[in-house]
Amino acid sequence: MSDAHQKLTANAVRAKSIGAVYKFILEGEGGGTFVMDLKENPSVVETDGDAPCIITMSASDCVDMLEGRVTGQELFFGGKLRIDGDMGLAMKLEPLLELLR
Repeated sequence: MSDAHQKLTANAVRAKSIGAVYKFILEGEGGGTFVMDLKENPSVVETDGDAPCIITMSASDCVDMLEGRVTGQELFFGGKLRIDGDMGLAMKLEPLLELLR
């Protein structure tokens, strides 16, 4: 997720326009728990902090999604991506993914 942090910093104005906080729980090899804050100072931090929208998936599926090999919708409807909390924020994920690619 360090690459994501660099892209958020480089595109801070666009990231702030999303205006949300997400927690990503990435399971398996290369995984971890990350909080992505897209409010005042866009950042990604490896921590188990609070977020109104929690996304859980495998680390490998996250890489595939970020690299455009699969969409979040495909993962969600295939049972490989779980969303807990604010579904409205989850709907903002596509612009976020475009920013991180």
